[in-house]
Amino acid sequence: MRTIEYKKIVDAVKEMCLEANYDLPQDVVDGFKKGIAQEESPLGKSILEQCLENAQIAKDERVPICQDTGLSVFFINIGQDVKVDGGLLKDAVNEGVRQGYKDGYLRKSSLDDPLFARKNTGDNTPAIIHLDIVAGDKLDITLAPKGGGAENMSRLAMLPPSAGEKGVIDFVVDTIVKAGGNPCPPTVVGVGIGGTFEKVAYLAKKALLWPLNAPNPDERYDQLEQRILHRINNSGVGPQGLGGNITSFAIHIEHHPCHLASLPVAVNVNCHAHRHAHRVL
Repeated sequence: MRTIEYKKIVDAVKEMCLEANYDLPQDVVDGFKKGIAQEESPLGKSILEQCLENAQIAKDERVPICQDTGLSVFFINIGQDVKVDGGLLKDAVNEGVRQGYKDGYLRKSSLDDPLFARKNTGDNTPAIIHLDIVAGDKLDITLAPKGGGAENMSRLAMLPPSAGEKGVIDFVVDTIVKAGGNPCPPTVVGVGIGGTFEKVAYLAKKALLWPLNAPNPDERYDQLEQRILHRINNSGVGPQGLGGNITSFAIHIEHHPCHLASLPVAVNVNCHAHRHAHRVL
């Protein structure tokens, strides 16, 4: 049994909140550079260049890439041989978010009630935490701040199995095209296929954690990703929805076994500020 101190988790999460909101990951920076080279619209190319410049300013001046610093969404793998000493893991994560968003002057976007009071909690907690127990004695933490504009464009459908591959492609493409400029494209698109109603939404969000240039390990799904991306980028939506051929940087698919009567599909959209941070304790 390995012990990890509560404060160590708090400090790591605090640092991750700042890093994720200030520093665009290198794979996304490379995606912008590739997009600039491939964008055919002069306006679209100019928008991509300005987005890349914005990311560099955020990195240099330690300010948020976007004013919407998002809800704090965590994917945590905790080894079964890990014990947190000094408090609960959930509390440590929330305390790290609380400190990070306060000290980093990051916008707080969490409301205590979704429908009636809608009062801001004032510290961006509670965080959204997806926890998985795995083998080993490590604590693997990924933070993906999720802005409201892109999240609001996400969709889920319980398709009939007869819809097949064409139904899946049409649903994903239709979701992104109808979203237009609302999610601040170029987007990164996470797609979940299979599982159940709640599982497929999780899969779509988890799919956003893949590096932009990472191929799907299943060749069938890798080819499906490319077909979807091709159709989206030929839709004409373009950067910020103002026309062009770079509407999305990447499509990533996570799939899971499902009931024989079901074909669940979910689309989780992320904006061009495709933020994330990662630590292993």
